[in-house]
Amino acid sequence: IWSTTPLAIKWSALGTGFVFAVAARMLIGLMLSLLLLPVMRKQLPWHREAIRTYVIAGLGIFLTMGLSYWGAQYIPSGLISVIFGLTPLMTAVLAALWLGERAFTPARVLGMSLGMFGLVVIFGGNHMQGEHASAGIVAVVLAVFSQSASAVWMKRVGSQLPALTVTSGSLLIAVPLFIILWLMLGAHLPRAAEPIALGAIVYLGVVGSVLGFVMYFYLLKHLEVSRSALITLVTPVLALLLGMFLNGEHIGVAVWIGTLMILAGLAMYQWGHRLGRRRVVAVSDQAAG
Repeated sequence: IWSTTPLAIKWSALGTGFVFAVAARMLIGLMLSLLLLPVMRKQLPWHREAIRTYVIAGLGIFLTMGLSYWGAQYIPSGLISVIFGLTPLMTAVLAALWLGERAFTPARVLGMSLGMFGLVVIFGGNHMQGEHASAGIVAVVLAVFSQSASAVWMKRVGSQLPALTVTSGSLLIAVPLFIILWLMLGAHLPRAAEPIALGAIVYLGVVGSVLGFVMYFYLLKHLEVSRSALITLVTPVLALLLGMFLNGEHIGVAVWIGTLMILAGLAMYQWGHRLGRRRVVAVSDQAAG
């Protein structure tokens, strides 16, 4: 789902505008999630902890999606997924500062450094993508920060609400914000929306919003917050290939190099400590022998 979302975001704005596209997507997601609540025998509680969870998640959705849709106007869809590959690293730093999770081991610091250098390589080599490409990259980086901060904040609150309940409540917060933003920017209805745009909006509303958010909030509830963000490790390369073959996007050498650095950094962050342990065990065995 996360591999196809960036490309669907670009397609959904064809002839519709990015604000209408994201508002329509979230409205579809909200209606579907509210319909699913009684079917799944779930309730939408409004006690203090529930409201805090809805507000945190809803604001995260509004900022993350709004910035992503705006940035998608100026950069390739695959690059959006690559930048979102930084989510585990950014989440880990925030989790260490806010939740006290252990993040600053030598292997993890090296992984974070590789990921950031990868972003620098992409940023520096992206001058051929258009005059607003840098602004698009900055917007998506801010979207990553928003998503990471929201995830850590929700983990800090410690809500035990079901994933579908959190999805419904958060969309109840996010959808009015998107509608207000749409009204502030002129509230233009699309006159020449392409069929592919309408299909992408429906796909994102049903699959990208409801199914994707439900599974994401389920992960946040049951996994360590920095570990749950590692699902982005598998998406960047697939998203780049989808953008190339389905949307004719040109991916420069700098983007591929930066992508490899980010993936290497994520791998080092997740598994680098195991290499250190193996070396220690090997040295101990040699000494014992």
